[in-house]
Amino acid sequence: MNRTSCEQVSVHRSRSGLGRGLFAEQNIPAGECVAEYTGVHIPTRYADTLKTRYLFALDDEWTIDGSARDNLARYINHSCMPNCEAEIHDGRIYILSTRDIALGEELTIDYGDEYFDEFIRPHGCKCVRCLTHSR
Repeated sequence: MNRTSCEQVSVHRSRSGLGRGLFAEQNIPAGECVAEYTGVHIPTRYADTLKTRYLFALDDEWTIDGSARDNLARYINHSCMPNCEAEIHDGRIYILSTRDIALGEELTIDYGDEYFDEFIRPHGCKCVRCLTHSR
């Protein structure tokens, strides 16, 4: 895994209905670490009681509460055809590009079925794929 600085990404307004998103400030090759999902480690049992949408499970025991605005990875929006994926190494969550990403392109990740069913499906998915197809 190639780790780089977060200077290659920035937060901007995304498409209508999505709020902010994380965008490439330069061309990013496939396999590049584009961000780390950071925050407070909390017990997963406790995380399951919270209403925040910025929770990322490390395992059955620990979850990262990524609510803090300095966690740039929290701005990565969902897509059913994402250009990034998460990898967990030693209790840390890294976001890696799964393909080449062009300057100005929004970084996306698949949030998974549980999150999708609870938070996205009720309002309709707004990713590029679902705007042209149904999931």
